[in-house]
Amino acid sequence: MLIFLDIDGVMVPANSWRKPEFLEDGFPAFSKGAVAALNKIITASGADLVLITSHKAKYSIEEWENMFKRRSIQVNKITTLPNNNDYLNRKDELLKWFVAEEIKGNFIIIDDDKSLNGLPDFFKRKLIQTSALVGLTDYLADVALTIIEQSKSGIASK
Repeated sequence: MLIFLDIDGVMVPANSWRKPEFLEDGFPAFSKGAVAALNKIITASGADLVLITSHKAKYSIEEWENMFKRRSIQVNKITTLPNNNDYLNRKDELLKWFVAEEIKGNFIIIDDDKSLNGLPDFFKRKLIQTSALVGLTDYLADVALTIIEQSKSGIASK
């Protein structure tokens, strides 16, 4: 099981009127609600993370692992999409990766990027789209877990 995870607008709400709190690693703190929601999904599913954030190439996997640990998220494994050297939008970047890796159905995407509304239906059914101002919530974690269960039983992949 894979979670394709964005950071800005998912783990760090995009509130232009409030300066984010930065931790000692130089990266913003994650919202408490988003941390609880992501932990809920990971605990229930045993999922690994694939970071799709625009920040993905700025840090090594070890640095990402430390960031998540420092923010109280127990991650099994973290990987990232390759660098987006073609400057594709998020939808096209993901689709390119899915074709190259031949990923079938055991995944969800958690992102606030509106370009993902243009995904083909098969992928869109696995999309948890957050509000950039709020980020990942407990309700959306429950939606994600429902999609994961459907995926296991083959319902969502039809």
